[in-house]
Amino acid sequence: QVLLVESGGGLVQAGGSLRLSCAASGPIFSINDMGWYRQAPGKQRELVASITGGGSTNYVDSVKGRFTISRDNAKSTVYLQMNSLKPEDTAVYYCNAVVVLTTRATVNYWGQGTQVTVSS
Repeated sequence: QVLLVESGGGLVQAGGSLRLSCAASGPIFSINDMGWYRQAPGKQRELVASITGGGSTNYVDSVKGRFTISRDNAKSTVYLQMNSLKPEDTAVYYCNAVVVLTTRATVNYWGQGTQVTVSS
């Protein structure tokens, strides 16, 4: 079973920064796309940023220029550097990874979520 373990959430004032990390472990052959989603109270989960195995990135318009997604393939880890945080960034942030297992099956995994709260 593959586990995605997130860390780095917390409480920060508007304008501050946080860095989220998500490490994958288990019977991994390779990891394709990795991404960060968020879900605020009463809202649907939305894609914040994604990164392919080759390093191509994609961002939701509301975070462009403020957030940066990156990955370390050797560590099976994806990061989200969040700068200039705004109260509307407050949400539970979830890591996602499309994992090719050692069996060569491809499975989509989610982390448990980490709370990010931005105070005004």
